[in-house]
Amino acid sequence: MPVATDPRILVDASTRDDAAVIQLAPDRAIVATVDFFTPIVDDPYDFGRIAAANALSDIYAMAATPLFALNLVGWPRDKLPFELLGEVIRGGADMAREAGAFVLGGHSVDDPEPKYGMVVIGDARPERIVKNSGAKPGDALVLTKPIGTGVLATALKRDLVTEQDLAPAVVSMTTLNAGAARAMLAVGVHAATDVTGFGLLGHLRNLLEASGAAGEVHAAAVPLLAGARELAERGAIPGGTERNAASLTAAVTFGAGVDRTARVLLADAQTSGGLLIAVPPARVDALVAALGREGTPVAAVIGRVVAGSAGRISVT
Repeated sequence: MPVATDPRILVDASTRDDAAVIQLAPDRAIVATVDFFTPIVDDPYDFGRIAAANALSDIYAMAATPLFALNLVGWPRDKLPFELLGEVIRGGADMAREAGAFVLGGHSVDDPEPKYGMVVIGDARPERIVKNSGAKPGDALVLTKPIGTGVLATALKRDLVTEQDLAPAVVSMTTLNAGAARAMLAVGVHAATDVTGFGLLGHLRNLLEASGAAGEVHAAAVPLLAGARELAERGAIPGGTERNAASLTAAVTFGAGVDRTARVLLADAQTSGGLLIAVPPARVDALVAALGREGTPVAAVIGRVVAGSAGRISVT
């Protein structure tokens, strides 16, 4: 990536944060992100909702407010009817409406494989932006959604589960991280990121590297979606999850009691996952209570930030 040096740029790609941030005025900054992917479920409406929630999540991870979105569409026009695309776009529009944002346009291309996502623009007060680079030793690590969507979606593709079995995961993936963002702002936290394609440990590594710290995770404290462990044991492991696990070899040390299935799930490539938040120890209880009031799927304390080599993780 080109190096940007303008003082108005508050966040760029150098720290692998969730969104770019540029300051427009002393009291206002623009937050921008983009995300799109291939279908993760069979229902086109749910696919649109999940893709939109996933894109909006990057804005919430920065504790910003979504303003508007632009659709990104790849569609095999000669293979799939446009009525299905209409359902995808309707799902995305309904999710954006729930977030209080507007869909104002977009771009489409003829593509052999369907793809959908959004560019999302948000805004925030510069001093209230939560980056992934502020975690400090002693901070607790709090997760706001269970993990396992990659395994469950792969199981669906392999006919190991039905759409009905996947319903709890769809509920999780279509739950906006807006409440988690409000809780962060109310309590005051040091850092945050959302858990998506790099998996829980991959995104934690990014946060720790950006913060110049190490971390500890208690595997048994990490909440899982129903059926995720059983399906992982049956081999429903996405290629992206396997690549994540391979990329973590040099950064993660696993305790003897952490079995192979747990290691896979901690690296599972997520879609529209929760926020992973680094909060000062004195504010942990307040954050967990605030997340409860906001109705986040979970509010699990899964580990802590410690002094050590940047990006190193110990899993017990």
